[in-house]
Amino acid sequence: MTVVNPFITQGYLSPHYFCDRVEETKYLTDLVVNGNNVALISPRRLGKTGLICHCFEQPQMKDHYYTFIVDIYATKNLQELVFYLGKSILGTLKPQGRKVWERFVNTLSSLRSSISFDINGLPEWGLGVGDVKAPQTTLDEIFMYLEQAEKPCIVAIDEFQVVADYPEKNAEAILRTHIQRCQNTRFIYAGSQRHMMAEIFASPSRPFYQSTSMMSLAPIDIEKYVEFAQSLFREYRKDIGQETIEEVYQRYEGVTWYVQTILNALFAMTEPGGKCLSESIDYAIQQVITQQSFAYSALLFQLPSKQKEVLMAICKEGKATNITSRPFLQRHHLTASTVQGAVKGLLEKDIITQDLGTYSVYDIFFAMWLMQQ
Repeated sequence: MTVVNPFITQGYLSPHYFCDRVEETKYLTDLVVNGNNVALISPRRLGKTGLICHCFEQPQMKDHYYTFIVDIYATKNLQELVFYLGKSILGTLKPQGRKVWERFVNTLSSLRSSISFDINGLPEWGLGVGDVKAPQTTLDEIFMYLEQAEKPCIVAIDEFQVVADYPEKNAEAILRTHIQRCQNTRFIYAGSQRHMMAEIFASPSRPFYQSTSMMSLAPIDIEKYVEFAQSLFREYRKDIGQETIEEVYQRYEGVTWYVQTILNALFAMTEPGGKCLSESIDYAIQQVITQQSFAYSALLFQLPSKQKEVLMAICKEGKATNITSRPFLQRHHLTASTVQGAVKGLLEKDIITQDLGTYSVYDIFFAMWLMQQ
């Protein structure tokens, strides 16, 4: 595969394009292969999913386990979780050969009539969420497969904290009951909402209490990022100064996705034989924001006026605290009832995020675009 731009902003390509995380990779890999389930917690866009993919490429995992990743961020209930879990497992098993995927398909008695086959005889997950008529029955079958698979399995569930908001109040208990019986499967629960993940795994009243090892991620060390970025520029006969990389890193507090996105833009702007300078950073950022401006305009247009007002107030604060206090309300000409109602809606839409009482706009580029309006 020809890589035009080595600064990957979507998905995981290979270890060569993955920056550092040597200690974290070893720690997470060792925990799982030694029989532990792990709750992996960090803010979104810091690289949890990339780290999991990178661990899955390590020989200890790649050569001895079936590894699955399912992103449940968009799921609203247990039925949707079961749907995406089954879809992920089948998609991962298909390249392994008929004998491998056939065992999984044959185990799914509740869905077998809904699974279609292409002209090459390969199974296709051609069903919709509504085809999962009996989620708990299908979940039983999925766990039955995991326990009888030819290899031990590792299942990574991304954005696991959404389970806490499912309408089925026993969803955590259902999953915990299945998982605690597993001998052939280990689980990684990745989550970005620290307070919700802590509630799920550290509260004595919850089913997952003390059932996992806990691990958190911090930003990649700035020196490692400088070394990584410069080496990739050199591979393509381009140059970038240390001070340029450090400025990008510091502007976005080392959050991986934002750093990668701006480095991607800077790399594209630099001709072979040329050097990227700090003067190009603002232009690169503006390019990225401009590319997203239509989506941002549409998003803002859809918001009720009260939510827009509160969103702008939080955006102007950068990191907003005490948002129902008199000073905050007076600064932004708001009322406490307006703020409380709007914040609930903005959090549900994932436009803002909240951590330990501090609110901020989730997408930093969106926040920058808002400040230009």
